[in-house]
Amino acid sequence: MADKTGTPNKLTEPGLWVERIGGRALPPHLPALFLDRDGTINVDTDYPSDPAEIVLRPQMLPAIAAANRAGIPVVVVTNQSGIARGYFDWSAFAAVNGRVLELLADQGVFVDMVLACAYHEAGVGPLAISDHPMRKPNPGMLAEAGNRLALDLQRSLIVGDKLADMQAGKRAGLAQGWLVDGEAAVQPGFAIRPLRDSGDLGDLIAAIEALGRANRS
Repeated sequence: MADKTGTPNKLTEPGLWVERIGGRALPPHLPALFLDRDGTINVDTDYPSDPAEIVLRPQMLPAIAAANRAGIPVVVVTNQSGIARGYFDWSAFAAVNGRVLELLADQGVFVDMVLACAYHEAGVGPLAISDHPMRKPNPGMLAEAGNRLALDLQRSLIVGDKLADMQAGKRAGLAQGWLVDGEAAVQPGFAIRPLRDSGDLGDLIAAIEALGRANRS
């Protein structure tokens, strides 16, 4: 849905999209599963702007399903510099994002919130901001979701395909993240775990299930 100017009404400011999906009631102080979108949930087609080209990465479906079963909120946090660069607009983003959500629903899984940041130093007008606090590797989108959903960020997990995703998780106070096709690394207060094969995926699912058990205890 859009306002009278045609701008999607999920925008809380010119470069920040916040969309609550489904509206299921969530108790406070839950951990979340934070997910990057392009290259993590769906195949990255280099600034995706055509809903018809969206293809899910099947590796993430079991992890999202595990979070859904465990009652763990799933939050998408995605940089979208293509908007700042003028490659497409927020309406195109909305169409692509809607297709991602539709494909996930077809697989029986869902997310609870989507946040997208379009600020970038190469942008124009109000989007031309370097190192904006909402843009990963900065933690702004995670903190925003944490405030809106009353999340326990310290127990939350993040999965992404870039080091910027891991850096955003660390800066937001998370303890660990899974890097798609990456290497393991231990930093002060934060562990990067690889997500390359079924064994790595099993470790991620086990971590999600452990969070679910802790919430029920």
